[in-house]
Amino acid sequence: QVQLVESGGGLVQAGGSLTLSCVASGPTFNSYTLGWFRQAPWKEREFVAAISWVADYADSVKGRFRITRHNANNTQRLQMNSLKSEDTAVYYCAVRLGLMIPPRTPAAFGSWGQGTQVTVSS
Repeated sequence: QVQLVESGGGLVQAGGSLTLSCVASGPTFNSYTLGWFRQAPWKEREFVAAISWVADYADSVKGRFRITRHNANNTQRLQMNSLKSEDTAVYYCAVRLGLMIPPRTPAAFGSWGQGTQVTVSS
């Protein structure tokens, strides 16, 4: 089981930026597809972005968010720009063994971080 630890959440004004980081344990990081999901109060967990050899983004964040992977130190990051109040949520990183971009569903990912809160004030 891969252990994931997120950091970087916080409070930011609308239009601002935040970068989330996720560090994974284990020696096979470069064999995983990496993803970010988010869950707002009273809503289901939703796909944000994923990266294997290519990146995939939800339409709601395309052009504003950027997912990157850093295999040398088992880290993935989510750079979030032009933040909106509707981006407020708990953000979770996740991994899936294999390098095919998976379906945009939580069930497609096997390991999860504990979540980090992002709050965007308007």
